[in-house]
Amino acid sequence: MDSTIAKLLDKAADGGRLTPDEGLRLLECHDLAALGRAADAVTRRLHPESYRTYNIDRNINYTNVCAAVCDFCAFYRKPKHEEGYILERDLLLQKIQETVDLGGDQILMQGGLHPDLELEWYEDLLRDIKSHFPQVNVHGFSPPEIHFFTKLSKRPLREVLERLKAAGLGSIPGGGAEILVDRVRKDITRGKVLTDDWLNVNRVWHEMGGRSTATMMFGHVETLAERVEHLERLRQLQDETGGFTAYICWTFQPGHNMADVPPAGSFEYLKTQAVSRLYLDNFANIQSSWVTQGLKIGQIALLYGANDMGSLMIEENVVAAAGTVHYLTLEEMKDAIRELGYTPRRRNVFYELIDEAPLEPAVA
Repeated sequence: MDSTIAKLLDKAADGGRLTPDEGLRLLECHDLAALGRAADAVTRRLHPESYRTYNIDRNINYTNVCAAVCDFCAFYRKPKHEEGYILERDLLLQKIQETVDLGGDQILMQGGLHPDLELEWYEDLLRDIKSHFPQVNVHGFSPPEIHFFTKLSKRPLREVLERLKAAGLGSIPGGGAEILVDRVRKDITRGKVLTDDWLNVNRVWHEMGGRSTATMMFGHVETLAERVEHLERLRQLQDETGGFTAYICWTFQPGHNMADVPPAGSFEYLKTQAVSRLYLDNFANIQSSWVTQGLKIGQIALLYGANDMGSLMIEENVVAAAGTVHYLTLEEMKDAIRELGYTPRRRNVFYELIDEAPLEPAVA
């Protein structure tokens, strides 16, 4: 191995902060095993406990109508499209009840940028959910959606967030980040939030005491340097607010859209996640993306920087619309964790353990 790379891996594994140039050097490195060992060393330093976590939730897409145009998205439908929908409230509540019946305590609720739904509609939706299911956390409305709410309602961001929080919004998912570099965003999307505003939704939410997750979808038109710029922007905001609970990355899924883009495979996924773990020194948690990678690579991701298997994902529509469909049972997820020598523990969106601690074997 190149001695410079070895020094960078040792530096990051020991808790040193990588510069953007150093992060780029690591992304350009093809020694996947070495990157994985260093990322796993960071994970074990941050999480020396004998367990790895998972959660149970459901991804409910309340609408697929979207005023933005994203080249990579096979899920959305333009306004007035015959296949556009808004979920009936009874059906949405039924989906939550099914989630609760399966042991879930959270829903991940996202949609498109619907041009006809006013802020009051979202407030009523949240209040309705919380009145029926006060115990369920609503992890809802990605930064692009919330930014769109401010434009549509002509209200300040903080007021919009305060109203959503008062109505029952519990936390914000990291959707719609793609790559937080405006050149990339302008290339693959039209009519969607740019980098500074995506970050600012999270900043203001964090200032209000809220928590959110951060994501990256890579393997399309971005350069390796732009992946690092994305990580740098996240790290800077986390330094400022400390409000991100976790980071999740996944590969763009070509097929129905941008079919000329060659798929980024498992090697690229594991490499990018490992470098993310090394770079994001102020993020406590990293989730595996078995939803896009499948069970085995999702499991191996727990050796490449992830300390969390992610969600059982009772329902998922967006990735599935792109043609990638992976399903796990709860026991398959737990077994994947056990096979690596860890105890599976269930957590909530705030990474608080919510299951019963397993009984320790009796001492003779």
